[in-house]
Amino acid sequence: HLLPRDLQTTLDSIYVRDASILSLNGLILCGMGKAERSTEPAAQERALGQVGLALAGRIVPPGRLEGGDLIWLDSRTIAVGRGYRTNAEGIRQLRSLVGNAVEVVEVPLPHWRGQSDVMHLMSLISPVDRDLAVVYSRLLPVPFREWLLERGIKLVDVTDEEFDTMGTNVLALAPR
Repeated sequence: HLLPRDLQTTLDSIYVRDASILSLNGLILCGMGKAERSTEPAAQERALGQVGLALAGRIVPPGRLEGGDLIWLDSRTIAVGRGYRTNAEGIRQLRSLVGNAVEVVEVPLPHWRGQSDVMHLMSLISPVDRDLAVVYSRLLPVPFREWLLERGIKLVDVTDEEFDTMGTNVLALAPR
């Protein structure tokens, strides 16, 4: 709903959650936490540059930030997971790129199955509307879960079995 239809069509044809982030200032190219994926941000820059999307900046080493660790909760609030794929320096750079008009809420991620596993913030929560999110509460940090509820966000918990099959990592195609 924030993007022109032609840009949304382009974004729908490539997987953009990890390698780049759209902000009000333009595209932010991520610094991938996994070396095998390091070329993805440049590929997205080329593709999205063709439709005229402005580049707000990029996360540079030693910063790491992957889009799967970032959730826009509204146009002025980002929750960002701090884990093995996104580090403190990446979050610091993100804050600088989005500016003071955007609140960046850092969410510590659990160790869970270790550094070699993929644990993104979107492994634990996916918004499906402005006031509704699919979550796996068993691994959500208590302060973050309470903060979501205080904001009036209703949480729909997935079961252990659904979590094991990435049941919380969903993309809403329309509200609710």
